[in-house]
Amino acid sequence: MSKKIKVMVLCGGRSPEHAISLLSAQNVIASIDQKEFKILPVGISKKGVWQYYPNGLDLENHQDPQKVRLKESGKEIILSQNYGDHKFYMPSDEGLTSESFDVIFPVLHGNFGEDGSVQGFSKLAGIPIVGCGLKGSVLSIDKDLMKKILTHESIAVAKSITVRSKKELNYEQVKESLGSRVYIKPACLGSSIGVSRATNKDEFNAGLQNALQFDEKVLIESEVIGQEIECAVLGNDEVQASTIGEIKANTNFYTFENKYVNADGAHLTIPVDLPNETIERARHLAIRTYQAMECKGLTRVDMFCLENGDLIVNELNTMPGFTNISMYPQLWKHSGIAQVELITTLIRLAIERNQKELKLRQIA
Repeated sequence: MSKKIKVMVLCGGRSPEHAISLLSAQNVIASIDQKEFKILPVGISKKGVWQYYPNGLDLENHQDPQKVRLKESGKEIILSQNYGDHKFYMPSDEGLTSESFDVIFPVLHGNFGEDGSVQGFSKLAGIPIVGCGLKGSVLSIDKDLMKKILTHESIAVAKSITVRSKKELNYEQVKESLGSRVYIKPACLGSSIGVSRATNKDEFNAGLQNALQFDEKVLIESEVIGQEIECAVLGNDEVQASTIGEIKANTNFYTFENKYVNADGAHLTIPVDLPNETIERARHLAIRTYQAMECKGLTRVDMFCLENGDLIVNELNTMPGFTNISMYPQLWKHSGIAQVELITTLIRLAIERNQKELKLRQIA
């Protein structure tokens, strides 16, 4: 019998998306093939403390996206940064004991996890990690950098202005450049946290002030009128795109509450009701975007389809939600890949990429 691969499922974290990470991690853990993999759940508290839960991830209010939290029943751990060590250490009655692992599955959303932080540590220590790795994570989470790269690659994005303070411009300047209806977004967050829509000066000032609480860099983006569509992408060198899904929010935009709290806040349609030619163009564009942003493993590419059929890339999610209703696993389910198979593939892709990187010449 072959040895099980030990998977550290990492969740929580210091990001404002902490709670959604916990919900996603539950679903990932439930979907891992335990005949092939051994699960090592590790939760990171909001204060940044890492805890190992040897008897399974221990959560309070585990179904409530507003109240879910980690119980402090885990064993506090420290990871070895030594190259190839693949161990973490924890206190015991005998001193320090260690546990080895083979791969990290970072079910972390937003900063301090999806932004290259954990990916950089993994690269330093030579640990396989599920997802985009360092370059794809750093470039994709920053919507400002993303737009610059995609524009260079002749991929359409919404017109926007990037600011770092409330004093850089006023609503009249924004209105002249972007129109009277704009969206204000922290540059490096997801789950619609800190996002607002403004149609006048007061809404603009309040939205900008709110967004600057979450990020030192904020995007002000012109409103795009079109269908919100999404595509799941999977692979390292050989890349495949899922079918296309559509989100119809019951408010002006797809808010945090619509995504995770209000079951009737949005309607998801898979596959989207669009001509086959448009669907194929969207799938092709998702792969082009994925490759332009140096993504590996997985990403969800979000787009707008305009009334004339033109496609505009909105953003990338290098570790998209993995809750029961999340679009990424649902898109692959409708494309013929069940969630258990999807999770196995993602882990295998991480190990494959790590082995390829290990073959590169490191020292002259």
